[in-house]
Amino acid sequence: MTAMLAPAKTRAPSVAGRVTQARVVWSEWTKLSALRSTWYCALVMVILLVGVGALAAGGKPYRVSAGHPAVTAVSVSLYGVLLAQLVLGVLGVLAFSGEYGTGMIRATLAVVPSRLPVLWAKLLVLAGLVLPVTLLAALAEFFVATAIQSARGGSGITLSDPGVLRTLVGAALYLTVAAVVGLTLGALLRKTAAGISVFAALFLIAPIVVVHLPHAIAGVAPYLPSSAGGALWGQPLVTHPLGPWTGFAVLCGYAVVLAGLAAWQLRRRDA
Repeated sequence: MTAMLAPAKTRAPSVAGRVTQARVVWSEWTKLSALRSTWYCALVMVILLVGVGALAAGGKPYRVSAGHPAVTAVSVSLYGVLLAQLVLGVLGVLAFSGEYGTGMIRATLAVVPSRLPVLWAKLLVLAGLVLPVTLLAALAEFFVATAIQSARGGSGITLSDPGVLRTLVGAALYLTVAAVVGLTLGALLRKTAAGISVFAALFLIAPIVVVHLPHAIAGVAPYLPSSAGGALWGQPLVTHPLGPWTGFAVLCGYAVVLAGLAAWQLRRRDA
């Protein structure tokens, strides 16, 4: 009788696994890939990169010579990078500021109270998405542009020509780091409009303004993000650019510094 009156044993609730960096990365990938804006930005970026390249190739047929190497034609056809970087910068800013706008960041940081794994996961997921997409877009642009040039009687350009493959890979690397810079600005400023404005000022406005300033100030032009990184894909937009990999290192330096500031602020400020 006593046994019949005893309360039935209830099953202990299942305990979720501990928070690991791998699980945070998977969570951030799920969030980023579920957003329509992610795929819209990727599609617009591809259209800009390939479309501008096709327009550039539709001009005068290119003749490869000692004074006009193949890599010059390839870098000119990649002018779409200058527009694509803004699209990816917006994507990067939204990847972090969007959560502050909706308030989702509170839930995210409640699950990951140490906070920094969230930042590292967002950086890794964004770079892991942008790099292969931009590399495929750059290769597609190359084959479309060379096909158009061949049809118009231009000299044949191949991936094995000196500097061509490095320029295409460099464009993808540049756009990836640009997106990462956008994400760090979103984490720092927490406002989408502010993050996009600062990104545009750094990558688009500053290179135009600085060259018109006195020489002492204009000397910093090669070290601006778009000028330094542009040396890797052939369009630094300055008279005396840095070397390709030196410029890329400077661009990465911006990303590292901004990521460090974002990490410091994320640990100190409330969501």
